Amino acid sequence: MSSFRKALKSKQRDHKERSQLGFRKHLGLLEKKKDYKLRADDYHRKQKTLTALRKKAMEKNPDEFHFKMIHNQIKDGVHIIKPKEEEMTEEQKKVMRTQDIRYVEMKRVSEMKKIERLKSELHLLDIDEEKKNKHAFFVDSKKEVEEFDLATHLNTVPELVDRAYNRPTMETLENKSIVGVVEPEKIKKLTKQRKNQYEVLSQRIDREKKMFIICQKIQTRKDLQDKVKKVKVRKETSTAPAIYRFEARRKR
Repeated sequence: MSSFRKALKSKQRDHKERSQLGFRKHLGLLEKKKDYKLRADDYHRKQKTLTALRKKAMEKNPDEFHFKMIHNQIKDGVHIIKPKEEEMTEEQKKVMRTQDIRYVEMKRVSEMKKIERLKSELHLLDIDEEKKNKHAFFVDSKKEVEEFDLATHLNTVPELVDRAYNRPTMETLENKSIVGVVEPEKIKKLTKQRKNQYEVLSQRIDREKKMFIICQKIQTRKDLQDKVKKVKVRKETSTAPAIYRFEARRKR
């Protein structure tokens, strides 16, 4: 009999909700049960959310602290996240991924030798043009001030007056027969060459500093591989590696 009832149920017609009657169409679309069910579920979900938020606000601790309070702030009603300091530049990442510490150290030593050679050639003369030394000359009257000629007083040619070094006198220039060397065009050319050499020296010094920082960072990462307790003392920056304090161990 049970199998017979199941067979009958399989052939039963599904109940379908009756459509709106013609005389009620002036009321518009009437809500069906499935529509009511969706609206009721949405209403109860919103009520539960409001209740939970109300409870959270009532039980909130006014002295509560969160670490994001340090890095975030509200300015003119807008939530702003403070930018973090860059720990490593893209150049440092690329070198540390592709090169070994021995290669970087070798290039750093090579740069140091080139820097020493450039320093010995240039003698660091007039490296800072903004901070030039001043030489004051004293005279007895205003008339002497008006008639004062610096080239005559220094006993040299006018083209060499602005130079703070290698400023030979007229007798030296005549004895060595190098008066023609101090032409304005040649002086400008030599000044430009010296300026270019100082720029090259500055670039090499910056490159050597960057390589030294990369070597320190690579060595720090190698030291961290040891299974020794350590505590970070200072965070890593783009200009310095991270500093750790390792647990002291007695060597056997």
